[in-house]
Amino acid sequence: MGKKIVIIDDELHIRMLMEQTLEDFEDEDVEIFTAANGAEGLELIIEEKPDLVICDVMMPKMNGFEVCEKVKSDPELKHIYFILLTAKGQEADKQKGASMGADMYMTKPFDPDMVLQKVGALLGIDA
Repeated sequence: MGKKIVIIDDELHIRMLMEQTLEDFEDEDVEIFTAANGAEGLELIIEEKPDLVICDVMMPKMNGFEVCEKVKSDPELKHIYFILLTAKGQEADKQKGASMGADMYMTKPFDPDMVLQKVGALLGIDA
């Protein structure tokens, strides 16, 4: 069975860049889904039950912290590896993200090669 990744970001260019960065994994039976806001993203997570979520923090309708908290407090979803993506590399954000159950924190702008390596390692795929 293939792996699934959900990318949630309100900025189209970030979603596209992340999708382009990870599209090589589609050859490894990885499906990539995207959402433009936290509420839409949460629906997608509940529906698809992905292996990995990459979620922006600052978004309309529902921010990344709220999405993370909802996912991590749901027994059917809490196993999902959750990466918070933010432009602010502030310690307070990292601590808040950790307290919501985030597994990892990445700051924008991100290095596509680093994203490939980390996601590959998480999914057990050579990047």
